Formats: sequence, structure tokens, C-alpha cells
Amino acid sequence: MDQHKAIEAFAALAQDTRMSIYRLLVKQAKSSIRASEISERLGIVPSTLSGHLAILKRAGLLKSVRHQREIRYSADIEAMNALIRFLLQDCCDGQVDHCGEILTLLESPA
Repeated sequence: MDQHKAIEAFAALAQDTRMSIYRLLVKQAKSSIRASEISERLGIVPSTLSGHLAILKRAGLLKSVRHQREIRYSADIEAMNALIRFLLQDCCDGQVDHCGEILTLLESPA
């Protein structure tokens, strides 16, 4: 991931509603969710939701699949892994032993 894509991803997440959408989809990472269900669960008006979903998708953080008239969304976990890798690739100047706390956080359940 390059710096421009990382900035775009962070910008997409730097808004309350989009962060809520992303967190909901991450919790459901094994399956996709209908746009209407996202709207219902988060209390977001469908017309507003579509704009937020478009921003997250353009930033590469979401995947979508159309099934007839409905669109189902899921978090792109590989994209988030790339974003985290981008952030941490220069962590502690390559001395992993200095990053013990970060590694412990990544290994422990949330």
C-alpha cells in the first residue's frame, strides 16, 4: 500500500458514521450484510448511507456484491491488514523487540 491509498483509507474512516459502518461490517467479517440491514441496524437514512458506503468502497475498505436488486457489503479485511502493515512497517526502526506492546495487543482478543 502506498501513502496516498493509506491517506484515502484513513480519511474515509475519519467520520463517525463511516467508522460505525466499518466496525459493524468487521464484526460480520465472515458474511456480507444487505445495505438495508446496515441502515436499520445503525439508524442511517438509506440515501445518506449510500454516500458513506461509496466513500468506504472507493477507499478500498469495502467489498460489495449485487444480488438482483440488493447490494450486500462486507469489510475488506485484506485491505485493512495492508493499512495496518503500512503503519507498522517502519515501527521501531525494524527492531521488533521495541514493539512488544503492539504485538501483544494484536495477539489478544478485543
